[in-house]
Amino acid sequence: MTQALNEQIQMEGQASFLYLSMSCWCDQQGLEGCAQFLRRQAEEEREHMLGIVDYLADVDAHPLTPGIQQPDHHFSSVKELFEQVYAHEQKVTKAIHRLLQLALDEQDYTTQHFLQWYVEEQKEEETLMRTILDKLKLIGDGPMTLYYIDKEVSAVNDQLAAAESAGE
Repeated sequence: MTQALNEQIQMEGQASFLYLSMSCWCDQQGLEGCAQFLRRQAEEEREHMLGIVDYLADVDAHPLTPGIQQPDHHFSSVKELFEQVYAHEQKVTKAIHRLLQLALDEQDYTTQHFLQWYVEEQKEEETLMRTILDKLKLIGDGPMTLYYIDKEVSAVNDQLAAAESAGE
């Protein structure tokens, strides 16, 4: 279980750096709203990683700090970027489900309980990314597309910030 959770630490760390790289790309494209949103996502993934680190320490296991590979830093479009984010979130969801299955198989009830938060979080993450992709499809590919995409993602980011401030 410890080895599997350490692998998840690496996956969460990699996601954090990927989203930070995407944020930087968006910033270079003048997409401030997308850049801010992805910066928030990068920080959230870092918090997920640290949550697992703390859990392992709490159960007297040894958390390992991950080596992070250089993430992609060139993207062909905002749509392709968010499709990649969605695919990555689906990959993380599958990894969390595998961890939960391992905890069930090992009758590790403490870890099962701990992972329930991650299960719910991944459902929310996938829903959020699908919502953004749906908005991208609605906006289409016209000349003002990037402007509207950036405004929509900025609005989503503002909603997330307001929810955090309200303690949700």
